[in-house]
Amino acid sequence: MSERKNRVIPVIAALVIQLCLGVAYIWSVFQTGIAESIFAGDNAAANLTFSLLLAMLTIGSAIGGKLAIKYTTRKVVILGGIILSAGFFLASFVSRDFPQLLWLTYGIMGGIGMGFTYSTTIACAQKWFPEKKGLITGIIVSALGFGGVIFTPIVEYLVEVFGGTTAGELMTFRVLGGVFLIVCTIGGLFCSDPPAEKKSETTASTTDLKPLQMIKDPKFYLVTLTFMLGCMGGLMMIGFAKPIAVAKGMGEVATVGVLLISIFNSLGRLTWGIVSDKIGRQNTISLLLVGSAILSLLVNIASGYLIFILIGLIGFFYGGLLSNFPALTSELFGTTYMSTNYGFVLLGFGAGAVVSSQIAGYYRNLAGDNIDLMFPAFVIASVCAITGIILMLVLRKMTAKKV
Repeated sequence: MSERKNRVIPVIAALVIQLCLGVAYIWSVFQTGIAESIFAGDNAAANLTFSLLLAMLTIGSAIGGKLAIKYTTRKVVILGGIILSAGFFLASFVSRDFPQLLWLTYGIMGGIGMGFTYSTTIACAQKWFPEKKGLITGIIVSALGFGGVIFTPIVEYLVEVFGGTTAGELMTFRVLGGVFLIVCTIGGLFCSDPPAEKKSETTASTTDLKPLQMIKDPKFYLVTLTFMLGCMGGLMMIGFAKPIAVAKGMGEVATVGVLLISIFNSLGRLTWGIVSDKIGRQNTISLLLVGSAILSLLVNIASGYLIFILIGLIGFFYGGLLSNFPALTSELFGTTYMSTNYGFVLLGFGAGAVVSSQIAGYYRNLAGDNIDLMFPAFVIASVCAITGIILMLVLRKMTAKKV
């Protein structure tokens, strides 16, 4: 009973921390205001802030994973919280005169700090529950998605209280910085890895590859590239859910779109994590890519309240990808170096974040009041998902030969 209780505590700590990291998924609440007040109406430049955060999250995950092996998960999580908090706090002082500073503070600093805490908490939880890898990963990362549900109304309220579009977003960044510091410091104190003997049990049945060994394995490139291509539709919708809902005539309730993509993102992470324990990671990811490819092509068709259904479904399939790639990484390359290895796999996600934001931002600028002109961005996302399906078929053949 004591051992069972002990391994639940780090998971609870990881859950709370991931809830806070869910702020990353409500960028569309900030998008319009930041674009107008800081970037002179340039949607692509504003959305680059969000994509930089996701891109640097991948680099921070790789660095944080390596540091966690050397200095413990606890210290890295707390350090990550400090960097993340500092990034958001400094972002609150950015002005229209030097808008690029928002990329440095919110984007780069925030992303690195978030990366330090993201993959290390996932890896920590997986080590405590190796027998339910898909389920535990789904639970942990679903908390990140659900964090968007919690923070959306809070952030909307804070932006309004602090003055709306002119200053509200910046002051809200300052408040969030304080929240990150408190939660990551306290939560980090409870994030501990299993004792040595427990680790040997969790890795006894798998071949653990060090990062340098993994990047020499062709499977690493297939997984990373698939991750990059598969997430584009979801990332585009996360960044522009609110503006799209407004342009579709749902301005008065457009925030519902942000809530829905956060809720279904969270549900997708948990649901598809459980499914993957039953049918396998590769089968699940292939199914998710098929769904993502189809849903991306429906963005131009949906109108009225149907757009909210579509936003929710895109979030549901996107969330499934985010819960399955960590599990697939540890399944293919082992758990001992998982936090570092997954950081490298996340580079694909980061590249996808940057590319998708620029594609979506470019077509959003072209669209103006006619949101239908943004449709080519989602066609590109659909083609990318289909390409990902092909890559997963190659991976399946490659892993089958190893058996």
